[in-house]
Amino acid sequence: MIIIWTIDKTKKEPYYQQLLRQIIASIQQAELTPGQRLPSERNLAQMLQVNRSTVVHAFEELTSLGWLERKQGSGTHVTHGQWGNRQFAIYQWNALFSSPLLKEDPYITQIKNQKAAKKSLDLYTGDLSNDLIPDFEFPTMTWDQIIHEERQMTPTGYIPLKKQITKRFFPDVTGYGQDLLITSGSTQGIFWLIQILLNPGDTIATEDPSFLFSLPLFAARGVHLKGVVQNKEGIDCQALEELIQKKKIKLLYLNPNHQNPTGNSMSLKRRKEVLQICQKYHLPIIEDDVFRELNFGQALPSLKSLAPNQVIYLGSLSKIFSSSIKIGWLFAPKPLVKSLADAKQVMDNKTDLLPQLFATAALSQSNYKTQQQQLTTNLHDRSQAFTDTLQAFSQDWQFFPVSGGLYYWLSWRHQKLTRNDWQIFLRNNLLVAPSFLFSNHTSSMRVNYTPLDDKERLIFKQKLTLITEHLKKNG
Repeated sequence: MIIIWTIDKTKKEPYYQQLLRQIIASIQQAELTPGQRLPSERNLAQMLQVNRSTVVHAFEELTSLGWLERKQGSGTHVTHGQWGNRQFAIYQWNALFSSPLLKEDPYITQIKNQKAAKKSLDLYTGDLSNDLIPDFEFPTMTWDQIIHEERQMTPTGYIPLKKQITKRFFPDVTGYGQDLLITSGSTQGIFWLIQILLNPGDTIATEDPSFLFSLPLFAARGVHLKGVVQNKEGIDCQALEELIQKKKIKLLYLNPNHQNPTGNSMSLKRRKEVLQICQKYHLPIIEDDVFRELNFGQALPSLKSLAPNQVIYLGSLSKIFSSSIKIGWLFAPKPLVKSLADAKQVMDNKTDLLPQLFATAALSQSNYKTQQQQLTTNLHDRSQAFTDTLQAFSQDWQFFPVSGGLYYWLSWRHQKLTRNDWQIFLRNNLLVAPSFLFSNHTSSMRVNYTPLDDKERLIFKQKLTLITEHLKKNG
């Protein structure tokens, strides 16, 4: 590689900090790509005319911050995945004010550019297909009526909406000293929990792969993410307990129903085993259950219902209402909800009344359950049709039918794929979410099957056929 870094020996800034800052900039600007090998410490020190210890110091710090990975015998490489797990050194904050804290993954930037061109089949999206969204009726309201309803707003949300959510989702979790906080989607709930419960340097555990690794929230707060391997039953309990024993884990984040990105649902047996481990180590759990209303059959008991005081529950209706109406909630012990509500007020970050009025009206309708069941029936039909389509690719792509949610997880059965291999999807205008957005693995993809009607399934099949043939030919 051509060395583009220099050390200015007239500056007061330590040499290793100059090098560290320039390497991060090279990664952000895609001058260094994931997996790319850096020069050896000795060679780089000679090129920059500095002591080898300067390079060693910079490499070690970049490794601890998640930008580089070092393996004995194979050198130092740019980290493959977990873009959202990369952090900045404290002394860099002043330099960050003029630029985004974390530049998004270059592959996501490419996807956004192609979506804007409106010529691609978008299976990257995290939203329900528009043609499936239920047609709820909303009552006409005068301005005076809206002002009147505003009187029922509290620091934790609109009272009628809180009652509707409690009635529908938590009829069996009353009397445990719990309260609801209405949020603008579940991601806002995650944000507030990070602010209140975690400090810079703390560690949170989650499934691997997990969409948490695609979020910049944790690196911005200086919080570490540790992934725990999972299988079809859910997160691996032995690996979880070993991690808890080795690291000081402050929180466990789980997505037990139709997990993002794999689509897996945790078995009841595994839920009970996870709860037993977390109770043993007094470890709080964040249960993100945003796909609850998209379950094809009878939903399993939530972690919250099994252990009300152990679990902080995140829910959302945004997947049903579309992403333009952000409504979510956090259900947790009252003292925590009060602390979160106080923090929201201090930062003047309120959840708007109008989306709460819409959500209340939808949940109050006598046909809400009928509409929700019709939606899951339509989703099940599309899921089954998608499974049938995938059968033609079963020798090349591993997949499992899902029991709800938005996503399928497809894994390449042959050679290990690199980031460069995924460019073939962009060239064929097929937008998917490669596994390196959620993990260090690079040979799987998340696919949102819900936009695929009969016509678009045929287009998908044609595109995936071309891509599969290309990958096999170049394997």
